[in-house]
Amino acid sequence: MRVGVVFPQTELGGDPGAVRAYGQRVEELGFTHLLAYDHVVGADPEVHAGWNGPYDIRTTFHEPLVMFGFLAAITQSLELVTGVVILPQRQTALVAKQAAEVDLLSGGRLRLGIGIGWNAVEYEALGQDFGTRGKRSAEQIDLLRRLWTEPSVTFTGTFDTVTGAGLAPMPVQRPIPIWIGAASAAGYRRAGRLADGWFPMMPPGPQLDEALAEIERGATAAGRDPASIGMEARVRWAGDLDAVAGKIAAWSHAGASHLSVDTMGSGLTHVDDHLEVLARVAEAL
Repeated sequence: MRVGVVFPQTELGGDPGAVRAYGQRVEELGFTHLLAYDHVVGADPEVHAGWNGPYDIRTTFHEPLVMFGFLAAITQSLELVTGVVILPQRQTALVAKQAAEVDLLSGGRLRLGIGIGWNAVEYEALGQDFGTRGKRSAEQIDLLRRLWTEPSVTFTGTFDTVTGAGLAPMPVQRPIPIWIGAASAAGYRRAGRLADGWFPMMPPGPQLDEALAEIERGATAAGRDPASIGMEARVRWAGDLDAVAGKIAAWSHAGASHLSVDTMGSGLTHVDDHLEVLARVAEAL
């Protein structure tokens, strides 16, 4: 099982020095990958009455693909993972281009995690339809892979049209791995049909077993081997090293191929605090 970290987007503010220190240190500690969340704009609770989302206009987010371009230049082996880019609110060809560029500049170290999101305010700001996001995502995956592997693409879909166009330069990985974040039976089946891997949003147990069964159904229906689909878990730091070690072991037993340690929301206020915790986790591992 490959063990990485969740970049603490909401707690490092806009300091590029903190991004540099964090990326270089987690690589030194032996973590295999860095995963970053994605939000383009935050909602203003004073405008949106009853707003109860986990993020708002005060919550800091680096744009992950741009940040990965920066990290690609200052790290050597760290895999760069979006977990997840909200794909249907973005232009497909532009995501293909940005991802290809990150993959090229990093020497093939990008893993593109995608999801359909929950924030209708963000969809409106980006000019996309919140109601069709699931269907659009499935179509986008097909188009992304074609743009990463074919020099000239002609594609006519429900949401995107490309006529005799292609990317140059191409990515190192052809295609770049696509992993799906999902929280519904339809999303699990979509991951089974289309994804290289998925991000569960529950701990090991009956709910995970049910999700894996849906993924297997989707994979089998598409003629794919369910065992070929990766699974990346997340373990939240809550101040107890033994508890984190126990959860990591449980995920390994559950068959996770990847895992990320998440220190956000645990009362750590400085980049050095996050890195000190991760050093303890790395030593324990």
